[in-house]
Amino acid sequence: MRYAVLGTGSAGLTLAAKLDDLGHSVVVGTRKPSATLARTEPDVIGNPPFAEWQAARRQVGLAAFAEAAAFGEVVVNATAGPVSMAVLEAAGTENLVGKILLDLSVPIDRSRGPVLDPGNTDSLGEQIQRAFPDLRVVKALNTMNCRVMVDPARVPGPHSVFVCGDDTDAKNKVTELLWTFGWPAGSVIDLGGITSARYTEMLAPIWLRLLSEIGHPDFNFHIQIA
Repeated sequence: MRYAVLGTGSAGLTLAAKLDDLGHSVVVGTRKPSATLARTEPDVIGNPPFAEWQAARRQVGLAAFAEAAAFGEVVVNATAGPVSMAVLEAAGTENLVGKILLDLSVPIDRSRGPVLDPGNTDSLGEQIQRAFPDLRVVKALNTMNCRVMVDPARVPGPHSVFVCGDDTDAKNKVTELLWTFGWPAGSVIDLGGITSARYTEMLAPIWLRLLSEIGHPDFNFHIQIA
């Protein structure tokens, strides 16, 4: 499969690396490729600059958002929630029609607490689906650290990953991808339509609180079903 991964942060590069390891063709999307390649300093959490990362993965391409989206059969939104809509607009409606969007984003406004915006009666996942009605949005993997996303064995014992979206076929394809990441079939919980994105996005503030208490990101939520 051809994947476009929008975003060069930790989540984007972790997902891109895993997809590359699995044999998929991957292009990473960024606003301005020349600026991304010119960075020489680690990011705010210590990740190496993109050029250094790409040196070990030369088969992974880098392109502007629109070019990357045109390339991908499946698009991964790994951008920060507050900029996701602008990034998808830059990717171009014509490059997204009919495609699956695996949406990892969470609309956290860290300047206010953190605070979800939107929240309660709406979600970023729903906003994306409304703005791009021909895009098949599947919200998943937004309730955990990116390393756990692609390597669930980092967390001992059973734990859960949620999927939601209005297109059943798209959810099934995302679920199959999660299996290739190492998620057992019983760990994937389908929460129904894209309106359920508001509930998985609501887990972000408690996840951040748990991170501050636990001290590392290798944890996850587990739903035990009787």
